[in-house]
Amino acid sequence: MKIVTHDSGFHTDDVFAVATILLVVGEGEVIRSRDPQVHKTADYLVDTGDEYNSSLNHFDHHMPGGAGMRDNNIPYASFGLVWKEFGEKLAGGEREAKIIDARLAQPIDAHDNGVAVSEYKFSGIREYTIGDFFDSFNNSLIQSQINSVFMQVVSIAKDLLAREILIARKNVLDEDRLLSLYNESRDKRVIIMTENFDNWRGILATTTEAIFGIYQGPDSKWRIKGVPDLSKPYYGPVRKPLPKEWAGKRDEELQKLTGVEDAVFAHRSGFMAAARTKEGALKLVEIALNS
Repeated sequence: MKIVTHDSGFHTDDVFAVATILLVVGEGEVIRSRDPQVHKTADYLVDTGDEYNSSLNHFDHHMPGGAGMRDNNIPYASFGLVWKEFGEKLAGGEREAKIIDARLAQPIDAHDNGVAVSEYKFSGIREYTIGDFFDSFNNSLIQSQINSVFMQVVSIAKDLLAREILIARKNVLDEDRLLSLYNESRDKRVIIMTENFDNWRGILATTTEAIFGIYQGPDSKWRIKGVPDLSKPYYGPVRKPLPKEWAGKRDEELQKLTGVEDAVFAHRSGFMAAARTKEGALKLVEIALNS
């Protein structure tokens, strides 16, 4: 299979678009060229060619009017177009594909189209993104090796995408199991988990009643964490913070405050606390619910 994309500098969307196609086809020759004659030889034409036609495997978005946009008005770039075509097959299902689209493709497509997806609070300061990481390979110091460097970052993108697909599959399984546990719980305010749910806070945030989750951490201690309030910025405020007087307290000081003999820590932000036993964690939750 011959995959053709544009030459010269690369961007995150064409890197991930090519990586996605390579995951689909297994092996392929990647050519970087803007020559229309070379384009005619392509089995997959990505981010160049001024045409979006999935039946021909042409995935560009630079023509007048673009290549369409999602329901939330984030326009498609080459990665999103390729993922729309092959994502469900690669990820294993519609739900898994939607997770990857929201987590990777939409932010990358938005940036490539000059669309902001977040606001910054501090002048001149913003988060370091996957695009910044790839741009560190894409500078004047290595222009003579730009094609080999492009394949180097495509390899990185393939590994990342394959890992995110595995995570998405687990998230879908976790959502089904955890929501079943929630629905079967007598007290839906407190969900006790005896297995590892990676995205449990995000899942429980979609329910109406869950306030705290309880689980055993890798250090064997039992943690209680608040469920995020999705009406506020994500991973900001929780539905019910722990008592303010617990904030930042540890061991004996926290034990005296709570009367829980094996309490070990309460986060200063009020969203998490820990005890050595499940029983201790349940006591902390009971106090927090009634505070």
